Amino acid sequence: MITTKNSRSNQAVGKYIRMSPIKIQRVLRQISGCTYEEALILLKFLPYRACQPVSKVLKSAAANAMNNAKIAKENLIVSQAIVGRGAILKRARPRAKGRIFQVLKYTSHIRITLRDKTSKNI
Repeated sequence: MITTKNSRSNQAVGKYIRMSPIKIQRVLRQISGCTYEEALILLKFLPYRACQPVSKVLKSAAANAMNNAKIAKENLIVSQAIVGRGAILKRARPRAKGRIFQVLKYTSHIRITLRDKTSKNI
């Protein structure tokens, strides 16, 4: 995938978030394609715990777009919102007869890319 310097400065990444990628993906599907203000309103009122880290990454991406590419927040659109699987923390839980039950604690990496809605490139 070819990325220009401008689009690279309009993104933010949140790494090692202690939540399953499936739960975060449910939220990212809702905000993908929305404007910045609409996405913040959606994240404020959606009833999921994943909204808080997604909101932090979205605000960071908007700050990057303002500082690096000089784009106003009113002109920002969420062009790409993806989640990847991070490291899996493996824990043990004691069970009956001296056995051990493995507990997997998933982490996620969130990447949100914003673009200018007045520009012609996608």
